[in-house]
Amino acid sequence: STAHGLLITSATLRDRTTGTEDDAEAAWDAAEERVGAQHLPSPAVRASLSSPFDYARQTRAFVVEDVAHDDPEALAAAYRSLFLAAGGGALGLFTAIARLRAVHRRIAPTLDDAGLPLYAQHVDALDNATLVDIFRTEIDSCLLGTDAMRDGIDVPGRALRLVAFERVPWPRPDILHRERRIHLSHGNASAYDDRIAQLRLRQAFGRLVRVRDDRGVFVLLDRRTPSRLFSAFPEGVVVERAGLADTVARVADFLKQDA
Repeated sequence: STAHGLLITSATLRDRTTGTEDDAEAAWDAAEERVGAQHLPSPAVRASLSSPFDYARQTRAFVVEDVAHDDPEALAAAYRSLFLAAGGGALGLFTAIARLRAVHRRIAPTLDDAGLPLYAQHVDALDNATLVDIFRTEIDSCLLGTDAMRDGIDVPGRALRLVAFERVPWPRPDILHRERRIHLSHGNASAYDDRIAQLRLRQAFGRLVRVRDDRGVFVLLDRRTPSRLFSAFPEGVVVERAGLADTVARVADFLKQDA
């Protein structure tokens, strides 16, 4: 038969399921709805391939519980401590440009004194591709960014060994989201919002392990993170809630093993 088009997307299109047949079917149905595959003249052919990575061994994940989300100084202090503990190779993600700029302004002098170059989307007069190229090349540099850095960069090796995210990436309540939620939530709006946040968290976590020998740590600086979102992370990854000081120490210890 003749194909009329081809869509290639990442593995984060589907929710992770508990393994039951009903959950797997629901995950596929939601994925097909999001891309409109149910409107094709013939049913989509489904295939799921397992990851070659051992995430339980290669990664660690933390939710920090003692950083005030509405305090720019506390948020900047958290990023500063984490970036220094990792010795660079850190990607800091934000859900708002204003908070990115506020953190950049506060941590840049300290990182410069430590010899860790800091680059930032929406601050440096460079396009995203150039920023990523520099970040990939300078193994101990740090990069701040928003959703374009969360979803679309590939930095294998030690150049990216820490991802720190300032908040759960809930969908913005704009008109497009409202209409999609009406038509795709099947009456369960909160579950639909959860699914979007989970897929975005999975994309962010996915920046860490790009090749078989990668190792890295994911840190979410949002103590309000509900545990139901933890299914965003690959099977075998145990998300631990901890204070900032404990998290910083464990980041340094885990990444030191790979130095």
